[in-house]
Amino acid sequence: MPEAPRQRGRFAPSPSGPLHAGSLLAALGSWLIARQAGAEWLLRIEDIDPPREQPGAAAGQLATLAAFGLLHDGPVEYQSRREALYRDALGHLLARGKAFECHCSRRDLAVAGGIHRCCVARSRRADPSIRLRVADGCMIEFEDAICGTIRQRVDLDVGDFVLRRSDGLWAYQLAVVVDDAAQGITEVVRGADLLDSTPRQILLQRALALPTPRHAHLPLLLDEDGRKLSKSSAALPVDASAPLATLTRLWACLGQAPLSATASVEEFLQQALRSFVLARVPASVLPTHAAAHNADSAIRA
Repeated sequence: MPEAPRQRGRFAPSPSGPLHAGSLLAALGSWLIARQAGAEWLLRIEDIDPPREQPGAAAGQLATLAAFGLLHDGPVEYQSRREALYRDALGHLLARGKAFECHCSRRDLAVAGGIHRCCVARSRRADPSIRLRVADGCMIEFEDAICGTIRQRVDLDVGDFVLRRSDGLWAYQLAVVVDDAAQGITEVVRGADLLDSTPRQILLQRALALPTPRHAHLPLLLDEDGRKLSKSSAALPVDASAPLATLTRLWACLGQAPLSATASVEEFLQQALRSFVLARVPASVLPTHAAAHNADSAIRA
């Protein structure tokens, strides 16, 4: 029998700013699940959207992860250096009629209800986007280790989705699928804000004849107004000067039983690895008080 692929998890932040508590929660959950399974844990910087990037953010994120003891395996990968892989994948889809040029503008699609099922462009564009062709009746179902069975009618809920934008930048959906396959990722653990994207990625993996990893979507940290921290003015950087206090609170946000007092980050993480129970992780967004960073400087989200 062929040897089973080596288990690999990953954390893949965008360098749009410092890590906040919500992103660190995703990193901690991903690290715990990978390390407890004896898997490698890789780090990838998703820097394919230059207008949203902040100078020095990637280096700051790496320093924050190190301060919290979340050390990765192998070299850090950068999406900005992987364009040839994305171009090859897109060429494969275009050559087989699974992707097509689209001249529709946002205004065109808004008139048609916002979901692309056929081109309604009023004129051809010099810079068309490229979309994946989604078949009528396309239902994607998968089992999430935290959220259970997830189903999505991709044609009705999403429509033909963008693979390369009209400004020439690569869409997240294509890049993440190509990168996960190239890096041999078997465990995708990330925030529940990306749960809705997973059916699109599974559909794209099938179109490219790529393996589909296992998924686990962690709860989100919200601010007092119920907004995801990264979209909120409350999304301040985590305070790396008090890592134990921050890790203790994030551990509780993952639904885990309290740990014994520890003197170092390394001791905390070792105890966490022995005690972590995936079944305890809540399958929904956390209540607004979970972040609590405005009242307690131990967490700055």
